[in-house]
Amino acid sequence: MSSNKQFRAAVIGGSGYGAGEMLRRLLMHPNVEIARVASIDLVGEPLWAAHPNLTGLTDRKFENISPKEAAKGCDIALLALPHKVTAAKVPELLELGVKIVDMSGDFRLRDATAYEKFYGVAHPHPELLKGTFVYGLPEMNRSAIAEAQCTASPGCFATNTELTLLPLAKAGLLSGPIHVTALTGSSGSGATPSAGTHHPVRSVTLRAYKPLVHQHTPEICQALGDAGATDVQLRFIPVSAPLSRGIFVTAFVEVDESVTQEQLAGLYDETFKDSPFVRRPTTRLPEVAPVAGSNFAEVGFTLGEAVDGKKTLTCFGAIDNLIKGGAGQAIQNMNIMLGVDEMASLRDPGSWP
Repeated sequence: MSSNKQFRAAVIGGSGYGAGEMLRRLLMHPNVEIARVASIDLVGEPLWAAHPNLTGLTDRKFENISPKEAAKGCDIALLALPHKVTAAKVPELLELGVKIVDMSGDFRLRDATAYEKFYGVAHPHPELLKGTFVYGLPEMNRSAIAEAQCTASPGCFATNTELTLLPLAKAGLLSGPIHVTALTGSSGSGATPSAGTHHPVRSVTLRAYKPLVHQHTPEICQALGDAGATDVQLRFIPVSAPLSRGIFVTAFVEVDESVTQEQLAGLYDETFKDSPFVRRPTTRLPEVAPVAGSNFAEVGFTLGEAVDGKKTLTCFGAIDNLIKGGAGQAIQNMNIMLGVDEMASLRDPGSWP
């Protein structure tokens, strides 16, 4: 660790894939050092016991300490705890006064009823759902994130879908039914193996899961509504794909026959002109491979011919689920909250092929 780094961060929940990506980014960070890494797994072991790519790069070890102990003396706490666990831990961090970036789904929704419906339990602190956390999609809420004490980073499916459709919402072109299919890599299911992530099966099949009831559904509707969409009716189908990393979204939207390709290109380019991690390829459609391993996102669209006064607009988006869809976006939010370069430790492009 370098003594000239001006900020200290605690990582709470340090053994999962998302935490590993977060730790990797922090070790490269010019402004922020890792103060402590709290975990109930691998206690006393070096970080590379869970994250082999970090072997020899740090002397930090996993500590079985409370979030409040972990964040003591820190500028920011980065939470990589599971859904339903985070909500019980946040009050002690709020009491400490530290800035917070949370990667779980526990503080993304403002509606406690929606949280209970989609996460299966009553929220333990519904009083914190309105006004405590800023929704951490920088491309939509950068100014609010910069002023926030607490930021709730979006889910991976939500990030990709929202970026893909954000220009339409802001322009008032998004209303009514939206049909979305999203293919995702196995790392999104976490480090603990399961039948759905077992490689011999996952690598040879495609499988829909939680169709129309995935927990990111209300989050996407809320964010797009905040951006200007009206009466959003999301039909969302997640699909397990034979990938380790990446999400590819295809969204179908009906628009008026007067909408043109040139108009849409202008909307997308204007929406993301100040967003360094979002790009619209002009010679191809978005793909997973060019963004895998990076914090970059790709968006694009095709516009069909008019039928009965309507055109079908097909929108595409691609991200790395662990980085722009998770830990990278959390670091991006951290950078904005601390007032440092938004791209710090996130500039590296994905590898190819």
